[in-house]
Amino acid sequence: MADKEACVYIIDVGDSMADCHNGRVESDLDFSMRYVWDKISTTVAANRKTWNVGVVGLGTKQTHNPQHDDGLEGYEHVSVLREIDAATMTTLRDLRSRIKPSRTAGGGDAISAIVVAMGMIETYTKKLKYNRRIYLVTNAEVALDGDEEAIADVASRLNQLNIELTIIGVDFDDADYGFKEEDKSSTKANNEAILQKLVDKCDNGIYGTMAQAVEELSIPRIKPVKPFRSYDGMLTLGDPTKYETALSIHVERFFKTKRATAPSASTVVNQPNLAGSSQVFDGDVDMGGTEFSGVKQMRNYWVNDPDAPGGKKDIPIEELEKGYQYGRTVVPFSESDYSVIKLETKKQFSILGFVPWSSCDPFYSLGETGLIVAQRQNEEAEIALSALIHALHELESYAVARFVQKDGSSPLLFLLKPNPGIEDPFECLYDVPLPFAEDVRTYQFPPLDKVLTVTGHTLKDHRLLPNEDLNQAMSDYVDAMDISAFGTDDDGKPAEYAPIDESYNPIIHRINQAIRARAVYPDEPIGPPAPILLRFSQPPEKLLEKADPEIKTLIDFAEVKKVPAKAQAKRGKKDTVKPLSGLDIDSLLGQSRKKTAISKENAIPEFKQALATATDDVSVENAARQMSDIIRKLIQDSFADLQYGQAAENLRVMREELIDLEMPTVYNKFLRVLKKSILSGELDGDRREMWFKHVVGGRLGLITKDESEVSDITAADADSFAK
Repeated sequence: MADKEACVYIIDVGDSMADCHNGRVESDLDFSMRYVWDKISTTVAANRKTWNVGVVGLGTKQTHNPQHDDGLEGYEHVSVLREIDAATMTTLRDLRSRIKPSRTAGGGDAISAIVVAMGMIETYTKKLKYNRRIYLVTNAEVALDGDEEAIADVASRLNQLNIELTIIGVDFDDADYGFKEEDKSSTKANNEAILQKLVDKCDNGIYGTMAQAVEELSIPRIKPVKPFRSYDGMLTLGDPTKYETALSIHVERFFKTKRATAPSASTVVNQPNLAGSSQVFDGDVDMGGTEFSGVKQMRNYWVNDPDAPGGKKDIPIEELEKGYQYGRTVVPFSESDYSVIKLETKKQFSILGFVPWSSCDPFYSLGETGLIVAQRQNEEAEIALSALIHALHELESYAVARFVQKDGSSPLLFLLKPNPGIEDPFECLYDVPLPFAEDVRTYQFPPLDKVLTVTGHTLKDHRLLPNEDLNQAMSDYVDAMDISAFGTDDDGKPAEYAPIDESYNPIIHRINQAIRARAVYPDEPIGPPAPILLRFSQPPEKLLEKADPEIKTLIDFAEVKKVPAKAQAKRGKKDTVKPLSGLDIDSLLGQSRKKTAISKENAIPEFKQALATATDDVSVENAARQMSDIIRKLIQDSFADLQYGQAAENLRVMREELIDLEMPTVYNKFLRVLKKSILSGELDGDRREMWFKHVVGGRLGLITKDESEVSDITAADADSFAK
């Protein structure tokens, strides 16, 4: 298929398109333009110079087309609004200002507009290989010339030029979609019959109603992977240069699957001067004539030099060397050092060994998949590869291969899976990249069916173990929530509710939807996500209603209860636990209310007691100061990281208590001083592990507004401080 496209959109802007029909609150033109804007904005987003768009207005006040200029009759009220060219943001902006109802009472023949569009495509594409398409959008309220011979001639010319004609009408009858407009005018009914007849005579013709086209806009477009050859060379087993018995097969490798990613954003800046220029270029960045331009980045490197102007000397990047931090020392690494350690690789695809199917876990196949076939028109390679594929299948084995795409590339390890063409008629090898050992995480969890005590005994009956009633309730719940056959197919029979090809990535398609909406309607809010993207975010309502008895039974046996929200205590409002006798226990036990120093050995209880007996903010600050000194002392006296855990626990208690007392400023002030002391080496050496592992990793950073209403620290400030 050609990679070049030439599309012409014929848009009916006649007076009747300004009316609303069939209960809609938007005009026929606005309703139709939903489809047109989506198609054009998708072309703009693709940013392909070979995808070209032209626009023809039908029912315009003026007449501007080559046929009318040549003196031909029947082409009145048809205007070329945009010649065929690459679509940009300027295209969208210009069309939005020009496509409006013309308020012309009658005029404009749709068949004539198709002839104009056909001439535009023929002139632009000449005899080159293009995908040629014409889209007609109309409500067909203006009478058409239904001459049978003329329609046959137009269809014949469309077929000769290999043009695909798509006619989408507002409120057109469509039996397949299940729509039929009542009280339709005889003019519109006759026009629909004429247009349907034209489509039937075309080799590539599509006829439909606008309601279905707009409804299908919410279905994400899946970009098919264009097959391209990523490797063309030998697949070897052994070294053919050393051993005559080595296997060497000429193969070609193509991508079978590719990972889809969301579109990336670009940094732009306001462009003040756009007069006299339709395109804005900043380096190699074409911003499509918008009011923005790309941002240029520039870096300067300098060193202190008392003899240079300003005390600093600029250093060219060519004179710089890379350096790596080793402890507190920077170790330089020159290009000559890199050349020594760099792995020199040659283009290669060689089998290293074989493994049984049983030794390969399913998650090995999570990467992008490649497809390996024999070189085309090489019978010897086809026979050899076929023998290898069938041998792997019969022995129930996979091959492990080392792959280097080209000289100097990093080597990869592939797992080669045979497809012998038994169930699937296509015979090939599939390859998936094997994960690194560091990518595989192994975790050990306690058994779910028994409890092991510290003495080595095994308990089958325990409060943490489910009983038979709970097991049965869970089993019934899983069976009731089965969606494997909850959906229906086209014939109304049970089918998979969530098939793989209908499970779309909401992140990718929602971002694409938002970008298109903002490009077409820059001043309007972005609409809600398409329902199809949220379809599987929650279980279907009918299934929940069906499984309601099993859900209630499971809740009862599992004793599911709502966890109450944790209430935060406020200063001066702490609830004191009073004994039933009403006696003052502190007085009876002779507990002193005098201020006492907090000891390092029993810091946490004594700190809490000091806060409990504090009568003013000064007492709280004094207790916090003592706790701060203890934390600093623990870090400073710690041998390696032995006392970091104790210091972090003291810090955590201090943080929680000061949040409860609504005095976050005291904690935040201390933490700033502590960070400066740790990173500067003031606490007897390199103590950065305490900061990054225990403070940052333990979420003991600054107290933010989300945690305490009286704090003046935002979440962004806290994140920046942690770094």
